[in-house]
Amino acid sequence: MVTLGVPERLMKVVIKRKPKETMILPLPQTKEGTFSLSAYVKIVDFIKAVDILVIGPGLTQNKSTQGLVRKVIVKAHQSTVIDADGLNALAGHLDILPAACDLRPATILTPHAGEMARLLGCTVKKIESNREFIAKKFAQDYNCTVILKGHRTVVADLNAKIYINKTGNPGMATAGSGDVLTGIIGAFLGQGLNAFDAAKFAVYLHGLAGDLAAEEKTEMGMIASDIIEKIPEAIKRSG
Repeated sequence: MVTLGVPERLMKVVIKRKPKETMILPLPQTKEGTFSLSAYVKIVDFIKAVDILVIGPGLTQNKSTQGLVRKVIVKAHQSTVIDADGLNALAGHLDILPAACDLRPATILTPHAGEMARLLGCTVKKIESNREFIAKKFAQDYNCTVILKGHRTVVADLNAKIYINKTGNPGMATAGSGDVLTGIIGAFLGQGLNAFDAAKFAVYLHGLAGDLAAEEKTEMGMIASDIIEKIPEAIKRSG
């Protein structure tokens, strides 16, 4: 069961376009149409009854919204996946992460090299020059599991486990592809996998679905929804 939080004025539009399996939670919004800090109370009350929290995709870098994201990350007690603008909200505020991660069974961050560079205040070149070391050190420093996306995506956890993924292709560098991965991670956590296994299997399955989509659509022609359509076949092929 998935509930999608949306700015309240977008609810009618989202209802018309959303998958039938998804429920909607309307939330207070800013004048710009993003989530308002005043949505905090409603979010915290709602997530008391959920097992998994996914936060970040599409949230924007509005100051009020970013403040909301940080407050929710600090408060959430359930396993949490932080992606996209959830990661951007943590830039300059990484000090809140270790204690927040201690509150819950799992915290998974999913940065690409650019997002990791913003988090650490360094260059993308530095991130790409030593991906395994940086992912492992970040996981250990901040008590979390890290998925450093890109060619040969790296999964690392606070216990120094490392997984290097070999599925996937350049055609997956398309808008929304990372959101698909985030959804798969959340689904695996919801089915009871630990953080490292959920991250590892999600990355593998996401890449395999992308490879299957590329076979049919070509790398140049594929879009994120093509990856979603290939998830069932990827599961079958994975055994």
